[in-house]
Amino acid sequence: MVAEDAMIKFRIDVDYAYPSRLKSFLYTALNIMTRKDYLRNAKIIARMINESPKTVKAYWFFTLKTVPDKELLNMLDRERHEVALHIVKYPHDELKLLEKATGRKLNYYTIHGTARLLGRVIWKRWKTEAPEIPKKFPLESFHKFPFVGLDWLCNTRNSAEAFQIAKKSIAEEKILHIHPVWLFQRGKTNRRGPFYSTFRRLLNVDSEMETVNVKKKLFFKIANDTQEYVKDVVSLDDLIMKLAERGADIFTFIERKWCNVISHPPRLWSKTEDNIALLQIASYEDWWKNVGKKTRNMVRKAEKSNVKTEVVETNKKLAEGIWKIYNETPIRQERAFPHYGISLQTVTELVFSHQNCTFIGSFLQNELVGFIQLVHVDKTAIISQILSLQKHWDKAVNNALIA
Repeated sequence: MVAEDAMIKFRIDVDYAYPSRLKSFLYTALNIMTRKDYLRNAKIIARMINESPKTVKAYWFFTLKTVPDKELLNMLDRERHEVALHIVKYPHDELKLLEKATGRKLNYYTIHGTARLLGRVIWKRWKTEAPEIPKKFPLESFHKFPFVGLDWLCNTRNSAEAFQIAKKSIAEEKILHIHPVWLFQRGKTNRRGPFYSTFRRLLNVDSEMETVNVKKKLFFKIANDTQEYVKDVVSLDDLIMKLAERGADIFTFIERKWCNVISHPPRLWSKTEDNIALLQIASYEDWWKNVGKKTRNMVRKAEKSNVKTEVVETNKKLAEGIWKIYNETPIRQERAFPHYGISLQTVTELVFSHQNCTFIGSFLQNELVGFIQLVHVDKTAIISQILSLQKHWDKAVNNALIA
């Protein structure tokens, strides 16, 4: 088990200055520097580290193409951050220039790797993949410390798996290695990133961004909160700032009028109408009276078929029943069913991880033949899932679940 106060150490190789990989390549090769977006991802990382309640130490390795500007340098306080050298070609010259530019005494170095021909062309290191380090070079090599590539983990594993491996690595006193350029994007060739979600969880920051999704649509990036139906989303200044960091141009959210009306919204907000299916229930008797004859007959049909419906406890038996329903057929409603092929272990973990929810199950001879997952949220309950075995479709199982 990882101690909550264990120090998290990061090795941050700032080898490219801009969020865009292509822009970084061009500007590095042509020796161009512009203030727009300069070290933007590095500044986001520094901000997150500074806001973290965890004990963190970050070692920043800069090249002469990524020298920290005044804004970033002010964020790198000496208690949590240490500036170091990412060597490209000339160790002594680069050390002298970086110390002068930052006003910091450097202690460590790493070497910028250029195994591919493109990298050697960009950095004008034609004949060798790595520079030769003089024997009496005054800095200590950071390569000797054990590390785990967090951005590599986040490319090959899902966020939850990467988080667990990272926590274990921290407990083993390993350093987490990241490159700011892969904070939000995925590398196809070098298999790195995106590591923002895992990084956020490790530092215990940006909780308001946990359920925010950013998608590119034509020339715009649109953000929305995937939990907007279950909680009130208010576009506060801090959230807007973090959305801007993600490059979002538009943020959309639902005004949950049925339980919370936004009074006096800002004049610049744009509003449109949308359809939401809601059902207000005063009592079961009232619902049964108004539901309609056809539905009542279907519920009675389920009863005559010996289908019994009840609230069920969250346990392994429930997980196994849900797993069997998931894996009954690969096609549902004429579409590929996304849960088909899922493992029993994964279903068990999902069932036990859900909070603030109730499972209602329908049984036929002690076999789970259908279930509803009812999520309880602020002044609302949402049917998250309703599924039943197709082989028992003639027994009106879903109607019994609703009733």
